[in-house]
Amino acid sequence: MGVKGLQYFMEKCCPETCVMVDLREMARQHVNSHQQGSSSTPPTLVVDGMACLRHWYSCQAWVYGGQWKEYMHCLKEFVGAFTTAGIRLVFFFDGVVEEEKRAEWVKRRLKVNEEVARVFHHLKCHGQQPGRELFCLPSGLATFSRFALKSLGQETWCSVREADYEIACFALRHNCMGILGQDTDFIIYDSVPYLSVSRLRLDTMITVLFSRDKLCHALQLQKSELPLLACLLGNDVVPEQRMQRLRSDALAAYRRKHPQSPPQGEKIYAVADFISSNKLSREGAHGVSSLPLTDREVLEKGIQYYLLPGQQPLWDISDTSPHSPVCLMKSYLSPDILKAAKEKHMRAECFMVYNVLYDGVVECSNTLEDREDAELTPQAIVYQPCRERIYGILLPTTPDIGGRAPTVREWFVFPGNPLKEPKVVSPLPLNHSVGKLDLTGLWFGKDSETTCLRISTFLAVFELDEFSVEHDRLDGSLMSVLCLVTYIAMQVGLSLEDIDAYLSQAICVRYKSYSELLHTRVSHVAPRAVQLGSLFVRGLTHLAAANSACGCPFPMEQLMPWNTFDGLLFHSKYLLAHLGRPQEELLEGNASWVSLFRFLRELVLGVCSRRGQTIQSRPRTTHPGKHVDHSEQWRERGAPSGQHGPPPQHCRLQTRYPSGQHGPPPQHCRPQTRSPSGQHGPPPQHYRPQTRSPSGQLGPPPQHYRPQSRGPRAQSHEHNRPRSTRPNRSRYHLAPRWQNPHPDFP
Repeated sequence: MGVKGLQYFMEKCCPETCVMVDLREMARQHVNSHQQGSSSTPPTLVVDGMACLRHWYSCQAWVYGGQWKEYMHCLKEFVGAFTTAGIRLVFFFDGVVEEEKRAEWVKRRLKVNEEVARVFHHLKCHGQQPGRELFCLPSGLATFSRFALKSLGQETWCSVREADYEIACFALRHNCMGILGQDTDFIIYDSVPYLSVSRLRLDTMITVLFSRDKLCHALQLQKSELPLLACLLGNDVVPEQRMQRLRSDALAAYRRKHPQSPPQGEKIYAVADFISSNKLSREGAHGVSSLPLTDREVLEKGIQYYLLPGQQPLWDISDTSPHSPVCLMKSYLSPDILKAAKEKHMRAECFMVYNVLYDGVVECSNTLEDREDAELTPQAIVYQPCRERIYGILLPTTPDIGGRAPTVREWFVFPGNPLKEPKVVSPLPLNHSVGKLDLTGLWFGKDSETTCLRISTFLAVFELDEFSVEHDRLDGSLMSVLCLVTYIAMQVGLSLEDIDAYLSQAICVRYKSYSELLHTRVSHVAPRAVQLGSLFVRGLTHLAAANSACGCPFPMEQLMPWNTFDGLLFHSKYLLAHLGRPQEELLEGNASWVSLFRFLRELVLGVCSRRGQTIQSRPRTTHPGKHVDHSEQWRERGAPSGQHGPPPQHCRLQTRYPSGQHGPPPQHCRPQTRSPSGQHGPPPQHYRPQTRSPSGQLGPPPQHYRPQSRGPRAQSHEHNRPRSTRPNRSRYHLAPRWQNPHPDFP
């Protein structure tokens, strides 16, 4: 929530309410005045995680899908600064969207849709990331931030009702030194001091304290009157227009009393004067009690949100007790399951499960998707089948004796969805060979059979049961990439180049530190690659949801984006792949990476082939404002015309090489293949996953086709190799070889 205009009023019209404070000194004073005896508990600051996301994501690159290792570094620096200052942090994140706030949530999502459209317009016109004025948070940032902070050893909570309320309650109950956030509701709550994260300087540990006492003094109000002020001004529960008539009357009366008053801030002064001038009674305030019944009910509900346990309203209202979450699926589930779901949700150890089991409502915010691109399916639709199967794990898929069957309401933001009502989705049974799932056994079972069941159920969510063998060969991070890329390829019209970009970046990012990734450069931004990057990251949230529903067969840390994805690195691989660069260049000349890449690539293309999904090579021009047909794209690569050579100078992607130099690869570094005449050029025709039949017609690869592009040396020996000597897949023993050895990862 947030009070309309109050932040501006305090900063511009009433600056004495904004006090610069040194958090270290504030912590010392808090210890001296509040803690007694030999208590070793450090002073605690409660952090509104949702309000801090823009402050935390200080990475320069943001449009590509997220710079997740760099973001983790930013979080470490943030936590480290407070640890050094002797201040304990407790983080809270929104876990639900309450229905009273749904209208405001929808309004904001539709507004962000327009901002996203402007981002893509800029990309198409300029081919570069927009300035910070069009900044959009990377997809899933709030979700992944919870897990990131937990992995850093921080106490992290996810709310089961309005997060602001839970933050204010926790801070007051535990006698915390303050609340760090960027939400004026924390001025209204009669809780601990409210501190600004946007004005925070980590190097000096100085920020602004918005003083509740000084605000009351300036407005001549009591603290108990601040909730009424907030609701009359407008917040997320009481729409601003709802109280427009009352504010207009108050403003007219104020101008009659203060004809010389400057216009700046007079709306808030007028509403405060209205409150203090009208005698309050247990029956209500004059003017407020005359409101229509529906408006008064909305006003009372808004005031309830600001009343912490034990605090009384100014007058009798219908209900002052906090609203406890009501479990809508109680009749379908055991108490043990519901209890475990709530506890895991509150401790930020799972994703989506609680929302399905308690509210039957799931929502997803904006994603960087181009509403003018009719080729790529919106992420909400791409992942709906796997969500339906996740619901099928958690809820019955058939009606009960009374003919009732549970459904889930989805509020998913995507281009073309007006968000006027939720989409009602039914749970879908798994195409599972084990039989009927017992959720209690799946979650609480300890034996090895249950462990295998969790893995097979997870794979069944994405209809990838055949990958159960690979689980013993690949670690969780690679398994997550393998499942996600295969699922996307089966749902979306990906090209071979897209798959190569996904897989090559997922392998390379495992072995790069955040500082190495900072040196990644791209010549321009391709709008389609932006969408594919966001699509992958949204997919990681669905992996986390499936993992939660299946009893966590994988440690959640292995599914996180800082282990699997870097937006800028993916973008660079995408541009290289669509320029037709060889696999060796995509994998930066590392032979073991190339081997792993080919293994994963064969698995992905094998599944797609068996499901009738033909993955073809469709290289695209990626230059802003340049539109060519398919044949032109191949001529740019130099294939059909017979002219071999590297792409023209303006097409070359700048890449970082081991020497640290940037720019196009030097001549001796360019992986090229030779034609029979000995001329250098782009990869030969067999790089395209098509083969010729005896009649010479092109078509999809036959069943035995191994979709690999071998390096020049391997190709020279491959030509006459009998098909029967093809290496057997059993020679891959990947678990010890392809575990991530980087020191950043334990």
